Amino acid sequence: MTALLPSPTTIAALVKIGLLVGGLMTAAAYLVLLERWIAAWVQDRRGPNRVGIPLTKIRLFGLGQPLADGLKIILKEDFTPKHVDRVLYNAAPLVILAASLAIFAAIPFGSVLPPLNIPGLPDPVPFLVAPGLDVGVLWVFALSSIAVYGVLLGGWASNNKYGFLGGLRSSAQLVAYEIPLGLGLLGVVLAAGSLKLDVIMNAQAQTGIWYAFAQPLGFLVFMVASFAEAARLPFDLPEAEQELVGGYHTEYSGIKLLLFLVAEFLHMITAAFLIVIMFLGGWHLWGVTGSGEEVSWVGALIRFGVLSAKILGVIVFFMLVRWSWPRFRFDQLMNLAWKVMLPLGLANLVTVAAVEEFRPQLVAALGAGWATWAAIAAPWGVFLVGWITAGMLSPSGTDNTPIRTHGPLDIEHDLVDHELAGTR
Repeated sequence: MTALLPSPTTIAALVKIGLLVGGLMTAAAYLVLLERWIAAWVQDRRGPNRVGIPLTKIRLFGLGQPLADGLKIILKEDFTPKHVDRVLYNAAPLVILAASLAIFAAIPFGSVLPPLNIPGLPDPVPFLVAPGLDVGVLWVFALSSIAVYGVLLGGWASNNKYGFLGGLRSSAQLVAYEIPLGLGLLGVVLAAGSLKLDVIMNAQAQTGIWYAFAQPLGFLVFMVASFAEAARLPFDLPEAEQELVGGYHTEYSGIKLLLFLVAEFLHMITAAFLIVIMFLGGWHLWGVTGSGEEVSWVGALIRFGVLSAKILGVIVFFMLVRWSWPRFRFDQLMNLAWKVMLPLGLANLVTVAAVEEFRPQLVAALGAGWATWAAIAAPWGVFLVGWITAGMLSPSGTDNTPIRTHGPLDIEHDLVDHELAGTR
């Protein structure tokens, strides 16, 4: 009978998955409320502050708003237009949500738990759903690439012009910005010598140097590309409401639309996790969290709290940028990817590769301390040169007048103007 029971490892994995999915869904709901408050603050107006406990007059600062919004959209009629491809139309939101959730299997939520002394469980227990995954960075990138298929399927299956154009924009944007995103990340992988996200965090904790300070150009390139990959303003071209009504989810409503919106928020949360883990030290904070593998329960909770606070700070930054910057034009978006982000990402990667290749010679010539400072100074020099060069080669102002082509009507107008000028 005991052979039919799941192993402690399986039970631990199921508990982690339940906590992960429940926490992410709750976080997505209340981050929407937080973003509406931030939007109201930026625009100097009041945000949602009325909905509280149902059937009472207790408002609780509007904390019941996510529950009310969720119930409203779930209870809406599940309408499917006749002109859509039903199979792909229904599969699209499921594909994008499943890929967005599966990404978090390789993302650590802290350091480790103290030894639990439970037979069958490893000690210490990591804050990670799939701790044995040796290619965590590749897993995240692979599933991020799969998520775009949900957007493409939604736009194509809708059989709608706006949805189709939104899907095309999304594919072009995500393919363009995946390249600088990977280039910004490869420098961190080279420096840490591992594809495991928890190992990358531990490397920053042991040296005390976050990669945002050791590789500022890679950090900048990765952060800008993360905004574009999450399709947040000023990069939300796939669903630009002024041009495409709603883009790839124009024909969606009810629970299917909710799945798309939740997946969009999960992309932002994923980007915040990666920025914090790869460049901002993860759970590490000088003089607070320590850097060892063995921690107490208090230490484990402090590390979890530090990581959560950093992620929340990055998410708030995402939201402030969204409500402060205007949307880029599509040609500006692509120029930024191919003419600015790609060369800067290559420059950072070559610099970090050269530093890591010749680090033993630097240590032998300068000593460990000065070699570390030299390894930091080289990427900073490339960062300053790249920043100045990009500023000099890019126009200081942008002409936002409409791009016009010379058509037959323009030729007729030119002839009329020429004849009028001749009569004068």
